[in-house]
Amino acid sequence: MLRIAICDDEQEMVENHKAVVEECLRKCNEIGEIVTYTLSDNLLYDITEDEFYYDLILLDIEMPSFSGMDVAGKVKPFLPNVKIIFITSHIEYAIDAFELSIFRYVPKDNRMEKLPLAVTDAIRLLTLEGGKFYTIQTSNRFEKIPYKDIIYIQRDGKNSEIFYGHSNTKVRKSLKQTYDELGADEFIFTDRGCIVNILHVMQIKDGVAIMKNGEQLPISRSHIQDVKDKINSYWGKHIG
Repeated sequence: MLRIAICDDEQEMVENHKAVVEECLRKCNEIGEIVTYTLSDNLLYDITEDEFYYDLILLDIEMPSFSGMDVAGKVKPFLPNVKIIFITSHIEYAIDAFELSIFRYVPKDNRMEKLPLAVTDAIRLLTLEGGKFYTIQTSNRFEKIPYKDIIYIQRDGKNSEIFYGHSNTKVRKSLKQTYDELGADEFIFTDRGCIVNILHVMQIKDGVAIMKNGEQLPISRSHIQDVKDKINSYWGKHIG
């Protein structure tokens, strides 16, 4: 079940956005728990003090006390994978929203058209990210790594080194064997020695894949167009 928060200082907007989310959940055949706020302070308290978890947050930017920008910056350390949709009448915020890795930016004057699309895409992506694990065996236990947490995998001699969250671990398997075991469209080779998770790719620029955690992974010249094509195909298939 998805947990979704809506925060806007206008009660009418909160109810309107809640109706949109409910309809999107219904169309996506997903179950969600929706919690609404008219005070950004309360949302912040619930996340930072009471450790409430949310998969998706709809945020008005222009709010008293803590703005949507303030809230997004403060909750990211607690909910690093949360999807945030900003709703605002000030387009200049979009640049800052990009810096905060915001999922989508919705202008208020085009809200009724853009918001359902943004919420539907977020729900589809959250569904896509959930439920799949890669199991590795260490000397004394089995460890399950969620696919959504795997950022990239590199060849290290005869091993594959998996980088996920803030950790990394090695498995005694070739990169090709690891790739075949994953068996998921979101993992692609950027060169013969590296596999990346498309879900973590922010941008392809100047021959490197820029990841959400800030790392830059080189793409071999012969792979660049193929990588771009696979990323476009993936998002077209799963989100478009």
